[in-house]
Amino acid sequence: MQHPRDLARASIPNLRMPQAKDGAAIWELVQSCQPLDENSMYCNMIQCDHFAETCVLAELKGEVVGWVSAYVMPNDPETLFVWQVAVSEKARGTGLGTLMLQAIANRDACDEVTRLQTTITADNEASWALFRKFGKIQGSKLDAQAYYTQALHFQNQHKTEHLVTIPLTKAMAQAA
Repeated sequence: MQHPRDLARASIPNLRMPQAKDGAAIWELVQSCQPLDENSMYCNMIQCDHFAETCVLAELKGEVVGWVSAYVMPNDPETLFVWQVAVSEKARGTGLGTLMLQAIANRDACDEVTRLQTTITADNEASWALFRKFGKIQGSKLDAQAYYTQALHFQNQHKTEHLVTIPLTKAMAQAA
């Protein structure tokens, strides 16, 4: 019989830096998380390999249940840009997205980062909720404005992406 403490630990995802070998599992997770844009499996492998310090993988009992791809902007080392957040249906509603964002922001690679940015379409309610919650933890409000527009940038093939900016505070270290 397992101790209750061990049962509780078994339901807490393990957060870690990804490795190139995780690319295929991440690609499958993203495919299952509509309405996320799918990248190629190769893109996910490159993210795991080249940007491991600013990406995070969540595993539960050996299964990939969460993924955040992000990078420190090359032209603005004070900005962490979050490319994509994917949470498996099995782990939704647990606060995993927020935990993954906190894990990245607390890494040494983000020591100089003072703001987080991402883009979100107007109808992606899950992403808006995640980043509002993250902003609240930061004691910050979201600044959002149309950035990549449907007509100008996407030739009407994709909805407008709104640039969301969240100032980061020292509350981040205490929240993790």
